[in-house]
Amino acid sequence: MLNKSFLLSVSKSIKPYNKTISVDSDKSISIRSFLIGAISHNISEIKNVLESDDIYACINILKKLGVKIDKVKNKNYLVYGKGLGSLYAKKNTILDCFNSGTTARLVCGLLSTNPDIQVKIKGDHSLNKRNMTKLIDLLSQFGATFLPKNKSTFPLTLVSSEIPIGIKYKKAGVSAQLKSAAILAGLNANGVTNVIEEKQSRNHTENMLLQSPNVLKIEKNNKRQNCIKVYGKKYLKPLKINVPGDPSSAAFFTALTLLTPHAQLKIKHVGLNLRRIGFYNLLKKHGAKIKFIKIKKINHEVIGDIFVKHSPKLKAIKATANYYVSATDEYPILFIVAALTNGTSIFKGIEDLANKESNRIEEMRKILNQIGVKCKSTKSEMKIYGSKKNIKINTTIKVPNLGDHRICMSSVILSLVTGIKAEIKNFETVKTSSPSFLQIIKSLGGNFEIKKTT
Repeated sequence: MLNKSFLLSVSKSIKPYNKTISVDSDKSISIRSFLIGAISHNISEIKNVLESDDIYACINILKKLGVKIDKVKNKNYLVYGKGLGSLYAKKNTILDCFNSGTTARLVCGLLSTNPDIQVKIKGDHSLNKRNMTKLIDLLSQFGATFLPKNKSTFPLTLVSSEIPIGIKYKKAGVSAQLKSAAILAGLNANGVTNVIEEKQSRNHTENMLLQSPNVLKIEKNNKRQNCIKVYGKKYLKPLKINVPGDPSSAAFFTALTLLTPHAQLKIKHVGLNLRRIGFYNLLKKHGAKIKFIKIKKINHEVIGDIFVKHSPKLKAIKATANYYVSATDEYPILFIVAALTNGTSIFKGIEDLANKESNRIEEMRKILNQIGVKCKSTKSEMKIYGSKKNIKINTTIKVPNLGDHRICMSSVILSLVTGIKAEIKNFETVKTSSPSFLQIIKSLGGNFEIKKTT
């Protein structure tokens, strides 16, 4: 699905700019819109969809499961819902999630309680290395089976439950994907599924389902944790979604602006869900000039513009484990900001970064070491000894083929801010989440060279 492989070369620092941009649409909301639209009744309308490789993977899987999806114009789609339990595929049909962990986990959740399903789930080289033990354990509680047994990575054969019954699930931890998989499985299970949130992760799945009455209820338990009650076998109304800009995509341009002297930037129509803005809250706490303006709420989602200015008085970042869940995708770019901010930054509770598209703790440590920034890491913590003056300018940042879009984009920002040359292999992986990234960089005045590789 990815386009031909290419290496990106960056060799000059970016000049000051004062611009207004729009970023790519939210990946999490785009994927969930298609999946929930597919099991709703009637026709769901999804506008401003992220047209990236991850979303195309999701669309192709749903079409293989018998769902009609029409593109009516640029970024606007109609999903002809089949209703709960109505997805179907021939035995051992291959469903390829490519690089999308979100698609993989949520599709497994959706199919685990759908009758008469036996399909093979696979991904690309990167996704096939990621451990799925927690997902397997979760969906096995509903009665689904994954084959071969005792295998914890894709490819896997999923056999759906014959008589799915609601469960009580409290092991999602910080993972919104596991939480969503449990909720989607619970929709077609008999009785009530209770999902306990130990920590509040992104809630786009819940926000969409709240648009249908009597499907989902959220209460506080005696530990003040959210208890999400999913009532199985209920009618799902069609969705009408206008997908906002992705705050995770906006984070890279925010960081670039914070670190570029005399730069300022306005990013329009971005999703500002309270559970997605840990990156922004953390940096504001440490001296970043970031403002949210024109805020409004649509279908339970907060949307607004982000205004950012160069922030020379940034302080070293102290990120407790509580920030991880609301900034999970932004840690690579946070590490870049920390490296170029004087003082010792500490990031705690980040052990799950090891099971992303790459081991983001280890790979970011290697990149920062290349420019002379000292880092100390453990399984759950990273210390970065930031310095604006002591970095190695006369070197080249070399990023190998990691299959990790966020590390690729973070390395571009590092090069544009410092002027250190960077050579980033397999940059085409960025198209999984942010296909407009290079176009926006160019619009801000950044220079780069694309080199085709064989």
